[in-house]
Amino acid sequence: MKTLYTWMLAGCLLTIPISCQAKNDRNAELAIKTEKTLEIYTSKTDPDTKNIQVALLLDTSNSMDGLIDQAKAQLWEIVNELSYAKCGHYEIKLQIALYEYGNDRLPSQEGYIRQVLPFSDDLDEISKELFALTTNGGNEYCGKVINTSINQLDWKKDNDHLKLIFIAGNEPFTQGPLDYKDAAIDAKEKDITINTIFCGNYTQGINTKWKDGANLTNGEYSAIDHNKETIHIATPYDDIILQLNRRLNNTYIYYGNEGSKKISLQAEQDRNARSYSDANAVSRAISKSSGFYKNKSWDLVDAAEDESFEIEEVVKEELPIELKEKSSKELKQYIVQKSKERKEIQDEIQNLNKKRLAYIKKNSKKDGANLEAALIKAIKTQGQRKSFSWEK
Repeated sequence: MKTLYTWMLAGCLLTIPISCQAKNDRNAELAIKTEKTLEIYTSKTDPDTKNIQVALLLDTSNSMDGLIDQAKAQLWEIVNELSYAKCGHYEIKLQIALYEYGNDRLPSQEGYIRQVLPFSDDLDEISKELFALTTNGGNEYCGKVINTSINQLDWKKDNDHLKLIFIAGNEPFTQGPLDYKDAAIDAKEKDITINTIFCGNYTQGINTKWKDGANLTNGEYSAIDHNKETIHIATPYDDIILQLNRRLNNTYIYYGNEGSKKISLQAEQDRNARSYSDANAVSRAISKSSGFYKNKSWDLVDAAEDESFEIEEVVKEELPIELKEKSSKELKQYIVQKSKERKEIQDEIQNLNKKRLAYIKKNSKKDGANLEAALIKAIKTQGQRKSFSWEK
């Protein structure tokens, strides 16, 4: 006689016959294996989420100071534009990876390439790494850095996600030990689209194969003036948004052994954004009011949104000094209060941003020849193929 053990796996019933005479440890072993299978499945598949994965490959050779400057100055506007993405009922998650290449300070045996940051949704960390980039003369191997990013990064296996590489530089696309055409074949097999941004004359970029590098995966080719200074439009709403950002920062409750460092990093990236202009600091504040800015690894308000989070497991010694003596009940009440405050402030920032965008649209001439414009155009074009849309 046999007993049927049944589990639900990936929407299907999994029925396994087990002998009634089997030992208890065999049953336990089977249960553990099945549990592990379920864990592997659920870790790889989130049916309610669509990811936008963007790998930025930036040339950091001597001539690229302007490109890096644009990346720093335009990061938050890029994030803001992506935050308006919609795809049916799905939650949209943004992950950004960062590579630098073509810099003499990088290891020659690696092809003058460095993974600055793997895929991350930590926007403060992304900003920190961007601001730490410096330039130095070198050899720019486009095929090699593309291939490296394809093999090193944790790309989603499901082709419903938006998986994009953006490579920017100004030397011939053909340089280096690995043919860019071979890298494009690898990308296409994994449903990754390569977009190329040539820093210089449009025709020169075509002649040096940058356009061909994009065409091979149906990506976008753009040519930009990388030395052009980013123009930020000041609006009547900026001062109010900056004031709200200061209030927003006060809703964060750090915890854990890295918590105090992370909240300091948040303040540091506020200062970095403001170093370009108040308008850029405003763009960052708007990013912080979006769904992409989540910090559950160090902030109790974001962490408490996770059903598996247990406040009792928080080490009291790793909390701000004014919270160390609070009971778990008092701490929960404090988190609820700060969560409510944050939601109200974020809503207010978003409402003001609608007015800000209308003002900018009315008072500016959009310059399409910069890094931000090239990225957004490509992402929206390719996102539409995956049923993504953008609504403000």
